[in-house]
Amino acid sequence: MCKRLINLLTSALLVLSPALVLAKQSDFSQNLEVKSESQFMDGKLKKTVLVDNVQITQGTLNIRADRLEIEGEQGKGKEIFIATGRPAYYSQQLDDGKVVEAEAFEIRYEVANRTISLTGQAKLNQNARTMTAESITYDMEKEQFKATGSDDGDGRVTTIYSMEPDDSAAKKTDNDEQDDDNE
Repeated sequence: MCKRLINLLTSALLVLSPALVLAKQSDFSQNLEVKSESQFMDGKLKKTVLVDNVQITQGTLNIRADRLEIEGEQGKGKEIFIATGRPAYYSQQLDDGKVVEAEAFEIRYEVANRTISLTGQAKLNQNARTMTAESITYDMEKEQFKATGSDDGDGRVTTIYSMEPDDSAAKKTDNDEQDDDNE
């Protein structure tokens, strides 16, 4: 019961907090490029497997992995990319120019839904926030996160907010010192 309450409260906090990430919207109109050392394609099953030094780029979106499976007919905008690694990495520039970075053992990118799902020791860094959980799902359209702790260990989701110095306080102190010097 306590674990469910913690997960519910964490999910509510994430939905109600100011938007953590706003993916660069122009990325979605860019071509999606996939590179690897080796690629295998099965046209009947509409599945492609890429291994070794895998990289996906779409505008500023970048995913790096050891292995990648692509499900669905390529070029239709309905593909599902499942990147795995120890860990696999994701990064993307946001509309405000800042960069979001994530890592997990599995990163699932669903093009049509514009969702990124991180599973297996998931970690997400954005601005002054770092979130760790067993799984994190980010809906780019709705700007919503859902994070879930694991069944082993304490089963909790952790978000750390780094306290960045407030530049306005430093400027105020500098101005006060200048006023004192002028008197």
